[in-house]
Amino acid sequence: MEPDIVTLGPKVLVGMRKKMSMSKNTTADLWRSFMPKRKLVEKKKSGKYYSMQVYPEGEKEIFSPETLFEKWAAVEVSAKGTVPECMEVYNLRGGKYAVFIHNGPASTFPKTMQYIMNRWLPESEYELDNREFFEVLPESYDPQDTEAKEEVWIPVRNR
Repeated sequence: MEPDIVTLGPKVLVGMRKKMSMSKNTTADLWRSFMPKRKLVEKKKSGKYYSMQVYPEGEKEIFSPETLFEKWAAVEVSAKGTVPECMEVYNLRGGKYAVFIHNGPASTFPKTMQYIMNRWLPESEYELDNREFFEVLPESYDPQDTEAKEEVWIPVRNR
């Protein structure tokens, strides 16, 4: 599994967020709250969804089960419009990313991340950068689908 290395420009996202940790993961609750309200977002750029993780600045153990982070369920917008009362704007900084494709249901996602962080990253010419991690999900994404595909965007910089 080899990634594409991509330099991404800034993006404007609109969505909902929740603080959580891997040991107290409430991602499913976040998406259950967001999906019925997603149609309220104006000026959507596409039908794709962003599942984003924002870790505290300077956090060294970002993959510890107890590390708190912000999880976002969002869509990209082409311009700032009226933001629904239940949502917020997030300005994704952009930068260099390693983009992988995860194939399979969401339940097998941890295996993909283990490969990326424990095998690919240490053997690559890159190290993690302190920016947003995110997945881009197609409009038809079903987390139970054994044929599901999602893009996994890992923030990197040259060593």
